[in-house]
Amino acid sequence: MKKNLVKRLNNLNDIAGIRVICSYIDDIYLLADALTKQDDIRLIRRKDYISNPKPNGYRSLHLIVSVPIFFAESTKEVKAEVQIRTIAMDFWASLEHQIKYKKNVEHAEKVIARLKECADEIAHVDETMQEIRIEMDNIKEETTDVEALYEKLKKIDINFM
Repeated sequence: MKKNLVKRLNNLNDIAGIRVICSYIDDIYLLADALTKQDDIRLIRRKDYISNPKPNGYRSLHLIVSVPIFFAESTKEVKAEVQIRTIAMDFWASLEHQIKYKKNVEHAEKVIARLKECADEIAHVDETMQEIRIEMDNIKEETTDVEALYEKLKKIDINFM
């Protein structure tokens, strides 16, 4: 019994956990890259449920990492799970959890199918918001380019006769 418990504790991947909520899908991957490039953080496993959603529609990026915990006279590596998702993904996951775990749900298959539909719709909204963000960033860049050109033209002294 004790030997089995020790084995299970050694295989525990998320003695600590954190969930990070981002506004956009791209931010998830930027944050994950920044996190895993840290010198003191070692990536153990990456589960991309955004690119490969679970069958129920769940989307999130899960990272199992090893982080140092500093004690007075030593340092110990501890595994932690980092879940990174958008506001929309978190909204769906929270409500799906509430709905799915209610007892004695009639027509459970129908409810599960509708939850999956909602997950797909929410994923579409996330993608659309990402596209809008990119479009707005492009407009800002174009505006900046035009303003820079205007400033250069103002500095040119042209005399027409």
